[in-house]
Amino acid sequence: MSTFKLSVFKGKNIRRIIHKNEWWFSVIDVIELLTDSGRPRKYWSDLKKKIQEEGYEQLSEKIGQLKLEASDGKKYATDCANTETMFRIVQSISSPKAEPFKRWLAKVGYERIQEIDDPELGTKRTRALYKAKGYPEDWIEIRMRGIAIREDLTDEWQNREGKLQVMPEKNLRKRLERRLLVEKTISI
Repeated sequence: MSTFKLSVFKGKNIRRIIHKNEWWFSVIDVIELLTDSGRPRKYWSDLKKKIQEEGYEQLSEKIGQLKLEASDGKKYATDCANTETMFRIVQSISSPKAEPFKRWLAKVGYERIQEIDDPELGTKRTRALYKAKGYPEDWIEIRMRGIAIREDLTDEWQNREGKLQVMPEKNLRKRLERRLLVEKTISI
């Protein structure tokens, strides 16, 4: 099942659709936005060759022809890419308008590498993100504990390598709720 939506970025529409349970974006729309090219289809044709010359040989496998609504109201097969592939495409666009986006990608990549070296940074960023979105402190605390408990439980299952029988969801939920209650009581 596909869901079609428009995303508005800097006043321009980017067509997107849910495909294989993730968002896929119109490559032409993104190229038009980031290049101001009068011929975005030609730009995309040339860019595909450039990307393959750069060594990204899987590009054709990562692009899907999905039917998106055009300005005339009809649906046409359009080259689309998921978020990961779209990020790769943007990296190859030579345009001053693409540069801020490339810097943002580099920053996010750098932060992820920092989190690999120091996982606590990821936790701090998650807390800051929830706070910036306006979630209350008590909600953030419960959410972060829930994440930690889920990680502990997953680690335990992996340590036992399938020897543990899977608990019915009802029992698992009760166990997690008890653990949260105990932890909250201890922290008070």
